[in-house]
Amino acid sequence: MAEKVAKTQLIDLVADKTSLNKKQAGEAITAMLDSVVDALRQGKSVGLPGLGTFSVASTSERQGVRPGTNERITIPAGKKIRFKVASTLKTGI
Repeated sequence: MAEKVAKTQLIDLVADKTSLNKKQAGEAITAMLDSVVDALRQGKSVGLPGLGTFSVASTSERQGVRPGTNERITIPAGKKIRFKVASTLKTGI
């Protein structure tokens, strides 16, 4: 499995690549992530050039099986987050 970059490491990377100090970089990253979450909660898509697009998709009610008991259950309709990778990122990996 690939190594995970924690938020604190991301803050360090942003601070190193910009003129922001670590506190400012942290505030900027937190504000950006909060804005993405807020937009998704409103049902909007969020496109990040060079990275991809986050969107909200509705799921239909469906039948499933409870693991262990094999009992048939109804899984209610809901919403989920989808992510479509930008082609520039996909070809660059």
